[in-house]
Amino acid sequence: MPYYYSAIEFDHCQKQYKISTTLNQNSPNTKGKSRSMIDIIAALTVTSLLIALYYLIPKLANDGESTITVAHTHDAPIKSSIKFGFNTENYVLEAYEMAKNQFVGEILFKNGISYTKIAALENEATDIFNVRKIRAGKNYHIVRKDSCGPACALIYEPDPLHYVVYDLRDSVEVKINEREFVTCIETASGRVESSLWGAMTAQNLDFGLVDLMEDALASSVDFYRTQYGDEFKLIYERKYVDDKPVSLGRLLGAYYKNEYGEYYSILYENDKYEGYYDGEGRPTQKAFLRSPVRFSRISSRFNRRRFHPIKKRRIPHLGTDYAAPYGTPIRAVADGVITKATYTRNNGKYVKMKHDRTYETQYLHMQKFAAGIRPGIKVSQGQTIGFVGSTGLATGPHVCFRFWKNKKQINHLRENFPPADPMDEAELPAFYKQRNMIRSFLDMIDPLEPELLAKNQL
Repeated sequence: MPYYYSAIEFDHCQKQYKISTTLNQNSPNTKGKSRSMIDIIAALTVTSLLIALYYLIPKLANDGESTITVAHTHDAPIKSSIKFGFNTENYVLEAYEMAKNQFVGEILFKNGISYTKIAALENEATDIFNVRKIRAGKNYHIVRKDSCGPACALIYEPDPLHYVVYDLRDSVEVKINEREFVTCIETASGRVESSLWGAMTAQNLDFGLVDLMEDALASSVDFYRTQYGDEFKLIYERKYVDDKPVSLGRLLGAYYKNEYGEYYSILYENDKYEGYYDGEGRPTQKAFLRSPVRFSRISSRFNRRRFHPIKKRRIPHLGTDYAAPYGTPIRAVADGVITKATYTRNNGKYVKMKHDRTYETQYLHMQKFAAGIRPGIKVSQGQTIGFVGSTGLATGPHVCFRFWKNKKQINHLRENFPPADPMDEAELPAFYKQRNMIRSFLDMIDPLEPELLAKNQL
């Protein structure tokens, strides 16, 4: 085909999407020959489809039923002289990096602030952003009225999206502020050659996308058994600050193809629903997650005759070991109540949960428990309950995950868990609108030639 899609751009001044097509110079039709009717029709068809999709986004955003909204910028941005809330024409801002074993009190004292005022600042910051949370390697700024004067504020940046103002001008004041950011829709795709991680690395993709994809498709796709030839496509949000990517947002849609079939997952959110659904409006996530640790490696499976690596004899291993780095969050596989959060010589630090009259789960060898985890506490599916360690009888960092059904330990990987509650039929028309839009985008993506379909302000 002599034409191919090259770009879609949003013209902020004209409030239009510009769709560009480019002539394929390798086509014999470009060498002075007239274009065939089939080529013209194909080009017009592709262009019309793209126009329809991109004009559909604002329409769905305005009817209150879509998760995507598009904010049009009328004029080119004007460079502001305001930084962190201070006018740079009236204040001097000096940038630094927090050094190891450096303290806020020490910094402020060297910049002309009395110990009395430093103590008042630390007291004021306790319930807002405690100065003890400040870490080495993070950026901070000293604000002065002039280059030789004492500090009148300290700005600390805990992450790219937030900054903390310790204001010392009149009365001491502490505020956490969110930086202005732009959310863009981006796409990713690929084909598995050796592993899913390898496919992600080949495309220079953010590994955080693996977590998002697992959230959306974990009940349909076994990510521990990906194979050569598997394909994936993703549509997701990314946040930008000053034209630099700083964090991932929501995964709006996902597609995965393997030897068993093709799977779609669509994000749908309103006052009543929040989660991922298949093409028919059924929840893609079942009542139980497959794993207590995101995208880890199974190092030892359920085995009634396993040779114990420490005791050097055959002892039944009535659980599944998931190897992961120290400190990796361990999540509850389903809603439930904590029945135990304690330590024993063999299990190390462990948590046990009761989910209903039938199912219980246990998580062994934790490095530590998550904040607030203790017997009697209710937790929700996916909530962090502890962190991977090697306490008790363990040769390395992992979590031994054990599963009970009717008081008997079973291999959870062979259990057919009950599905989550389906979506109400009355909700389906609104969901279908969202589904059709996202699937149209996903179907346009070529897994072997990933490209940015859209990068528009939301």
